[in-house]
Amino acid sequence: MSTTTTEVKNLNFRRYKDGDTKVAMRDKIFQSSYSYKCPTYVQSTPPCQGSCPAGEDIRGYLAITRGTEKPPAGMPWQEYAWRRLTQANPFPSVMGRVCPAPCESGCNRNEVEDHVGINSVEHFLGEYAIANNLQYAKPETSTGKKVAIIGGGPGGLSCAYQLAMKGHEVTIFDDHEYLGGMMRYGIPGFRTPREVLDKEIDRIMALGVKARLNTRIGKDVTMEQINKEFDAVFLGMGAQAGRPLPVPDSDAPNVVTATAFLDAFNQGRMQHVGKRVVVVGGGDTSVDVATVARRLGHIEKANPTDLDKAIAGHMAQDVAAISAKQGADVVLISVFPIDKMAANKHEIEQALAEGIDIKGGLMPVGVVKENGRATALRVAKCEAKIVGGKLEIKKEEGSEIDLPADLIVSAIGQGIDFTGLEEFNNANGFIKTDKNYQLPGKPGVFAGGDVIRPHLLTTAIGHGSIAADGIDQYLQGMELGKRPKIDAHQFDLMRKMIEKGLKIEESHEPIWGTDKTNAAVHNYENRSDRYVIPHDELFLGHFPFTPRIQRDVTTLDKQSALGNFEERLHALNEKQAIDEAKRCMSCGMCFECDNCVVYCPQTAVFRVPKAKATLGRYVDTDYKKCIGCHICSDVCPTGYIQMGLGE
Repeated sequence: MSTTTTEVKNLNFRRYKDGDTKVAMRDKIFQSSYSYKCPTYVQSTPPCQGSCPAGEDIRGYLAITRGTEKPPAGMPWQEYAWRRLTQANPFPSVMGRVCPAPCESGCNRNEVEDHVGINSVEHFLGEYAIANNLQYAKPETSTGKKVAIIGGGPGGLSCAYQLAMKGHEVTIFDDHEYLGGMMRYGIPGFRTPREVLDKEIDRIMALGVKARLNTRIGKDVTMEQINKEFDAVFLGMGAQAGRPLPVPDSDAPNVVTATAFLDAFNQGRMQHVGKRVVVVGGGDTSVDVATVARRLGHIEKANPTDLDKAIAGHMAQDVAAISAKQGADVVLISVFPIDKMAANKHEIEQALAEGIDIKGGLMPVGVVKENGRATALRVAKCEAKIVGGKLEIKKEEGSEIDLPADLIVSAIGQGIDFTGLEEFNNANGFIKTDKNYQLPGKPGVFAGGDVIRPHLLTTAIGHGSIAADGIDQYLQGMELGKRPKIDAHQFDLMRKMIEKGLKIEESHEPIWGTDKTNAAVHNYENRSDRYVIPHDELFLGHFPFTPRIQRDVTTLDKQSALGNFEERLHALNEKQAIDEAKRCMSCGMCFECDNCVVYCPQTAVFRVPKAKATLGRYVDTDYKKCIGCHICSDVCPTGYIQMGLGE
């Protein structure tokens, strides 16, 4: 296969171009009588983690997967990587399937050839944990404090998990028959298999978390009762009230919201859809609705089922499988062009392959009714753009057309049902919190997830984790501290040393300039709480062109999609996961490449003796030999070595 010139240009990175004669810092580096600057070892946050709403230690579990960071004796690396991952996110198997992976968009490896398949490694680790029945270690002591979690979705379950791990007694209240929230009732089973979701929820419940299901706060139990029984409260009800179309006659019975549609499907109450379905949206939810409608199809004869009770996410599939069906004609419209839609590009491609007609640049303007039911959605051409954070839509006059429809689904946003909880409504339909996710003027009441702002499932998981920290501090009578600039779960050098069995001479955190203790590398500094390292501080020339290993995806066509509720996304095998993790550039953390040791002309940089070494403590500097030539920093692929001593 021939390679074009354009392709070759992007194979790797070169700091200097052919013909360059000026080298950065030349005048300051080559000094014969004194050193200008010497190396410091700086731990920074990689942009993948900085982009992850859940704050996962991505670099950490990739380092474990690739073999750079070793697990404690007797623990398989897969388990160690999974435990590092689940410090932030207790749903790796679910999120490994459905998260749109903003971490990959932020990955510095995009500057070399392609991002690291972070999501696929997460998926692999989640599957390993389920296959090997890995469980969380229960805390040895209980605090005796009780916390009520209102809502059993990703935010509530995340908060419950973190609080249970801290030793608090947790009870989840949810008005559904099963826990999971939008993970169960807002996403179809072919994207989140219910047995996978159940395994990851059961693991949290095994920590002693209690659940009171089919219970609505404000109706079955009052907030007054909650406040009397519990020491703190987390509001994670989610935004499961869909927004109706803001057009005339949208109150027709066959015009529904996306949340109502998916809830009915996932509870097994929806057995078929009409022949013609029109979905209004453009985000992931609208694509989910369109693909479900396509799979259910138009059922000419629905045979009765033997199941008298729906098991969430399965009954509708059974009905579709046993019924005579024809594929529904599904049209998805968005005010944005297809290439500007918010939905995951991969999901859009899959939807198109399945025969869904996606039309961009159209806005709904009215519902056509006949005998009280909608028969078409009237749309017009438009131009949409975001100005100052707000959506502006310009309609093209005289461009109206009617799209015939037996069912119209509005997937234009979500809202919160505050019935019985009106005291928490900030008048804009959501809940207002501070940076610790505590409600102003309501000590001990915290919130997270879509009740603050509808966003990703992984965002709700991150909110739950941060809120749990705040609740824990509140329950201890502590003043809630200021959150770090970069709120994430970070690699802890001190913990790693203790884990390895190294005795710490002095009990204090590593500080800049440390050289009197073995608690850190000389002049080690952890800036992870405030600094994300950019690609231009790395030596990208170290990394050869290595294609990303992609998961196998079952792509359905117009016919095979009908009644097909099998999973489409398949996990990497072990070798693939390891090879993909090796593509991680370990931004902001040493990954033991030896470049600095090999290229130091003064032999000033040396390896820490193996018995005393850990990840992040692999090399050190003899400052009596260092002449400040900057070579170690120049050849450091990860940006861990920075020239700072001497400033």
